[in-house]
Amino acid sequence: MKKNLIFSGLIALVISLSTVSIFSYLNANHSNKTVKIEHINHTASKNAVYSMDDAGNVIPLDFNATAEKVLDAVVHIKSTQIYPSRNSSFQEIPAPLQDLFGNNLEQFFGPNPRFRTPPTHPRSNQAPTRVGTGSGVIINQEGYIVTNNHVIANADDVEVTLHDNRTYKATIIGTDPSTDLALLQIKEKDLPSVPFVNSDQVKTGQWVLAVGNPMGLNSTVTAGIVSAKGRSINILKDKYAVENFIQTDAAINPGNSGGALVNLEGGLVGINTAIASPTGSFAGYGFAIPANIVSKVVQDLIEYGVVQRGVLGIMIRTIDGNFAKEKELNLTQGVYVDSLLKNSAAAKANVQIGDVITAVNGIQVKTSSDLQEIVARHRPGESIQLSIDRNGNTQTIDVILNNRDGNTKLLDKSSRTTIKTLGAEVENISADLAEKLGIDGGVKIRKIHAGKLSKQTQMRDGFIVTHIDGKTIHSVEEFTKILAQKSGGVMLEGVYEEVPGAYYYAFGI
Repeated sequence: MKKNLIFSGLIALVISLSTVSIFSYLNANHSNKTVKIEHINHTASKNAVYSMDDAGNVIPLDFNATAEKVLDAVVHIKSTQIYPSRNSSFQEIPAPLQDLFGNNLEQFFGPNPRFRTPPTHPRSNQAPTRVGTGSGVIINQEGYIVTNNHVIANADDVEVTLHDNRTYKATIIGTDPSTDLALLQIKEKDLPSVPFVNSDQVKTGQWVLAVGNPMGLNSTVTAGIVSAKGRSINILKDKYAVENFIQTDAAINPGNSGGALVNLEGGLVGINTAIASPTGSFAGYGFAIPANIVSKVVQDLIEYGVVQRGVLGIMIRTIDGNFAKEKELNLTQGVYVDSLLKNSAAAKANVQIGDVITAVNGIQVKTSSDLQEIVARHRPGESIQLSIDRNGNTQTIDVILNNRDGNTKLLDKSSRTTIKTLGAEVENISADLAEKLGIDGGVKIRKIHAGKLSKQTQMRDGFIVTHIDGKTIHSVEEFTKILAQKSGGVMLEGVYEEVPGAYYYAFGI
């Protein structure tokens, strides 16, 4: 028993000594070892994704280079609208205007005239001011900036903040509600700008970036593709609206309006305008006004102060399979001529009801919005060539476009200046409406924006002007001509379609 204990002890001692020796050896070798950690200077995924340029060359997909080109040329816009006080339905003529009218006041309206406003004025319960924000794109070095009309509509003050935080007051050069575009200018030179691209050549599936200021997050860039073209979503409420949007899945949110949609070369594909969403936030579909339309509107606003838009004078429908079957057509794409308007440019060129327009100037048109966009790029008096399918036979017809009044005259810039000063959109009323209201004619104030009418009167949209200072007017041409020659006090007399009686509005020029 004693021998066994001694033997077991010797074995334990040997094992312990061996363990200590091995540990010492390993520890000595470990202390002389260097562990090397490598650092990668660039992310492993850089240039791992590739795209293809127009020439078919494979190029790295690099959003960073595009963002650097564009960010400096996209601005933040703040628009402020000041609401005048509107407390009573009857108002004595303001004292300053009494001085302007002098003795003419009694001559027109008799002693102690009172000036009433129609009930339920749409701005009567609004807050004193309204502030809106959006984005804009610098398009040249002279400080011209494109944005959406709805970003600055009715604004009394527009402020622009550049990417480097410089701030400027902006002048509204002109607006075009029918495309929801507006042109601003700030007093600064040598600014970075974004060049235009030919939006007809933009393809579905092409990479694009949306740049703007969504939800107060300045200088935000999102990436996606062009997910569709030629979209009409019926968001513009203007009577002559032109909708042919580029659709993208690059994230667009409130505040992106007026910002840039660009290709990977940094060229302007379109102006971001709207989203389709059940929540009011991005849900996968954003819409931009094509660059070709933007370019035309900008050129007109700079040159004429107003958009010169040619019209065919036709009522149209987009063809689909069911409609083609109903009309026994031999094609399922194109634009069907449903009817011809009075003084129609198309009718003069022998376009007929039942014709199917398949192309304009060689550019294929599949939908009504395609046709509207291409025609909207041209001015009254310009000629376009229509490709027509008539009873299965193809032919081409040259059409000289009219203006909305049925002739080829361009709108006068001085008249536009007068309308801009008033802050109103005006149009002639139809003979049928004049007969219904029992008047000889007149000019409808279709929409009131920031200007003399909104600041000095309680007029609301839809007022039909029948007299200026007691003189009967029948057309927009007479309206603008008289006002362009006026100074001092002006008295407008007229009616509303839905409210009985005559109304009078006084203001000073």
